[in-house]
Amino acid sequence: MNFNDKFKIRSKQDLEDLIDEVGFVPFFANEIEGFSIEEHIGKGCWYTDGDNGFWPAWEWKGPVITDMKCAYGKFLRGKAMYISRKHFPDFANYRRDGYDFDSRYDDGLASFYDKELYELLAENAPVMSKQLKSLGGYGKTGKKGFDSSISRLQKQCYVVISDFCYEKDRFGNAYGWGIAEYSTPEKLMGKKFTDSVYKRSPEESYERLVGHFAKILPNADISDIERILK
Repeated sequence: MNFNDKFKIRSKQDLEDLIDEVGFVPFFANEIEGFSIEEHIGKGCWYTDGDNGFWPAWEWKGPVITDMKCAYGKFLRGKAMYISRKHFPDFANYRRDGYDFDSRYDDGLASFYDKELYELLAENAPVMSKQLKSLGGYGKTGKKGFDSSISRLQKQCYVVISDFCYEKDRFGNAYGWGIAEYSTPEKLMGKKFTDSVYKRSPEESYERLVGHFAKILPNADISDIERILK
C-alpha cells in the first residue's frame, strides 16, 4: 500500500493496519497531498456534530498507541504522526544523530532547560502533562518554555506520547479532551528499541528512511521527502 491508493479509514483496526503496513501516518494534512489520516478518514470518523460531540479519530489515539506500542508525537514539522515500532528506531537514530540524550548535552547540543525537563520526564514516565508541569514548576507564576521544550524533545525522538487520559466527573465518567501522557521510547518500547536504535549509523538510517518514503509516497519529490525527515 502507498498513499496514492484510494482507501478509507473507517475503524480503529483500519488505522492500526495502516500504521503497521506503511509505517508512517500523519494525523493532519500537510504539504504532501494525501499523506494523512485527515485526507483518508471515512465519513463520520473525523468528527460528528451533536450533543456529545463524538470525535472517533481523536478517541482512537490512546488505544492505538497502547495496543501497538507505536510512537506518536510531533514528528512532522510540529504536527502529530504515528510511526510503527518497525521503523521508529531508524527514524529516532537519524533525528538524534546517533546521540543518546546525555551525550547530546555533553557535546553542547541541548540546552540545560531541555535536559532538566527530559530528566524529570524520564524519571517519572509515563507521566501526564499536567503532572509533569506541576513537578517541574511550570505555570503562570513559575517557569516558562514547557511547550517549546516538550515539542523539541519529541522532534528529536527522545520523548513520545504514550497515551491520552481523560478527566473524570464525580460519577466516574470521562469528559473533555484527552490529556497527553508522555514517556521515552526506551520505556514505551523496551529492549527491542534500545537494542536497535543505534545499530546503524545515522547516515545508514537516513538512506533506509528515504527509500521507504519513496515507496509509500511514489509521487512525492525527493525534496519533499527530505523536508519531512528534517
